[in-house]
Amino acid sequence: MTKRIVVVGGGYGGSAVAKALDSEGDVVLVDPRDAFVNAAGSLRALTRPEWAGNIFFPFNTLLARGRVVRDRAVSADPGGVTLASGTRVEADYLVLATGSDYAYPAKPDAHSSQEALEDLRLTHKELAGTEDVLILGAGPVGLELAGEIKEVWPGKSVTIVDPAEELLPGFQPELRDDLRRQLDGLGVRLLLGTGLAGPPATEAGQAGRFTVTTTHGEEIGADIWFRAHGVRINSDYLADGRLTARTPGGQVPVTEHLTVRGHAHVYAVGDITDVAETKMAGYAITHAEIVAENILAQLRGEPPTAVYRPSSDPAILLPLGTRGGVGQFPSPDGPSVLPAETVSEYKGTDLFTGRFAEHFGIS
Repeated sequence: MTKRIVVVGGGYGGSAVAKALDSEGDVVLVDPRDAFVNAAGSLRALTRPEWAGNIFFPFNTLLARGRVVRDRAVSADPGGVTLASGTRVEADYLVLATGSDYAYPAKPDAHSSQEALEDLRLTHKELAGTEDVLILGAGPVGLELAGEIKEVWPGKSVTIVDPAEELLPGFQPELRDDLRRQLDGLGVRLLLGTGLAGPPATEAGQAGRFTVTTTHGEEIGADIWFRAHGVRINSDYLADGRLTARTPGGQVPVTEHLTVRGHAHVYAVGDITDVAETKMAGYAITHAEIVAENILAQLRGEPPTAVYRPSSDPAILLPLGTRGGVGQFPSPDGPSVLPAETVSEYKGTDLFTGRFAEHFGIS
């Protein structure tokens, strides 16, 4: 009898699991959106609206046999999920892949790709007419946003504020030095080790002149600002505790096989897991490979043996526009720092658009 595999969440990890198991079982992918969003391209979609359509890939091309249910999970248990519509979807195997939310525009708010595109175009118009841009957060998102803005509008003034004392702590000094050099070359102003004494008078992403004061007493005038911090794990549907208890941060405890602790047929991938690593799309895709291998083994009547071991060295690909950026990958000899040309080749040029076009069967 064909087993049903229910994947909750169609992001990087969830779509990869669903596609990998499509020919092996009755796959049901649950997601409230009408398309997969390649969030790696969201910031470029903001600055280049003519390119923005490249970040959306309709779910209807992902699966050959399985089906996609456009709905939202409101509860989960070892036997399946209950959806916002009231529908119950039974599962022999359940994969939790609901990921996380991040401040717009890094992740679009709308569930409709058309509405999300319209949001990006409207925000682009707001941004295009400004001179001074303030970004709150000097993590990868804030830095990448600055790079995209500077590539399209090199004359705009861009200031980044972050209470952290260091830029990308934990990465190799030569990477951080190169990043500083590139940001200086772009004319991006960094204010580290300070926050704002009070919030801007305007809403994020809306044009309007304002002045803010840092906690060090420095005044900053800007015409628009963006939030580039604050991750929220999408796990509210587990709040009733019918499946598992969550960590204080809302994540799900998993074993080395990526099964949810206490459940042999329930798995989790990506940001929702409590795996001790930076939450990145590449890791979610690797999680998906482990989970697919383990479910395939179970379908054959064998125990799951594939194990996920996070790297001890952090990895990053951080483009600054199409040509700049920094990167670091683990290697047998320790962390390997990548030059801007390699970052551009791997990611910056198309932000993985080609890879996902192939994944979704779009030529």
